[in-house]
Amino acid sequence: MDLPGPIHYFLLVFLVSGLILGSLGVVLFTNPIFSAFSLGLVLICISLFYILANSYFVASAQLLIYVGAKNILIIFSVMFMNGPEYDKILHRWTVGDGITSLVYTSLFVSLTIIIQNTSWYGIIWSTKSNQILEQDLINTSQQIGIHLSTDFFLSFELISIILLVALIGAIVVARQ
Repeated sequence: MDLPGPIHYFLLVFLVSGLILGSLGVVLFTNPIFSAFSLGLVLICISLFYILANSYFVASAQLLIYVGAKNILIIFSVMFMNGPEYDKILHRWTVGDGITSLVYTSLFVSLTIIIQNTSWYGIIWSTKSNQILEQDLINTSQQIGIHLSTDFFLSFELISIILLVALIGAIVVARQ
């Protein structure tokens, strides 16, 4: 989207705050339904980031596949679990919870420091899609494949990691 600077920055701050709040909700809510809805908020914010980056196909695929299919599947699987068991359990802090919180907080702080101190302009990501035989591209699906493997490779892989973590979390919750 070609938006004026202040509007673009406002939307970025709004989406980042929604992403952070949704991520915290996924981790901190004890009710699995609320965690699944928070995951839906995170995935919707990611698709809105793609819209801001002028990648409409990836945004629609994100909404259809991840929010529309995977998150609804997680919500249905959580709803089929025995609900009253979660209400009776009083969750108390244990030593393992403290250690886990310490590890993930230190990981978050170190990644934040590394990201802020990295000179992103010196990194050569990959070749641009317009340099790769653009005259030979016939249909749009080939263009989408080239864009996913060059311009949007990092974001595509980050989405797959987020989905993997969400599915592992759903499996852990379902096995309990």
